[in-house]
Amino acid sequence: MDTDALLLTLRLAATTTALLLLAAIPLAAVLAYATTRWRLLLEALVALPLVLPPTVLGFYLLVGFSPLTALGRTASTLFGHQLVFSFAGLVVGSVLYSLPFAVQPLTAGLRSVDPRLLEAAATLGAGPLRRLLRVALPLAKSSLLASAVLTFTHTVGEFGVALMVGGSIPGVTRTLSISLYDLVENAQFAEARHIALLLLGFSTVALVALYTAPLFPRGERRAS
Repeated sequence: MDTDALLLTLRLAATTTALLLLAAIPLAAVLAYATTRWRLLLEALVALPLVLPPTVLGFYLLVGFSPLTALGRTASTLFGHQLVFSFAGLVVGSVLYSLPFAVQPLTAGLRSVDPRLLEAAATLGAGPLRRLLRVALPLAKSSLLASAVLTFTHTVGEFGVALMVGGSIPGVTRTLSISLYDLVENAQFAEARHIALLLLGFSTVALVALYTAPLFPRGERRAS
């Protein structure tokens, strides 16, 4: 078992999940409650990674992170190194690729909250941010859990974007999926089987835990 790849994968998944949850909450709130016509465009952009081939996203990130571009030079200045073939580059790619897995479940959860509860909070003087944090999010906490689990699990199994942006540098960018690919390419099927079983088992356990959790926690049942 490639222990370095395992630890790197868990670190990448945890970092990506934390960053995406911070970004998903305001994004989901806009998609759930905004009435502007630009909301549909934003919703399409958020969902784009679901249909965009990972290699296409990886290619554009590879080009964008190049030191020949203004974005690449700015990123190199901020991080002190190029984003291509680095852990920071993997994080950026993972955040973009897993964005819909974090935003869409939370958006659905916020839309399911009874609007009368938000109206009641507004009449009591609660502003939009307070209504989101103190009313809507607690009632949609199962959706928040789904966002976290799906984002983490999706990042663990990520391959195309990680390979394009990070390559296969041991201890730096080689994740479990890339390690599995390298082993199969070198006909090391016995070791590859161990990683494949680990990824399969992890994904299965994560999804079973998600689907067996209460879909409507106590607070949400009262709201309905």
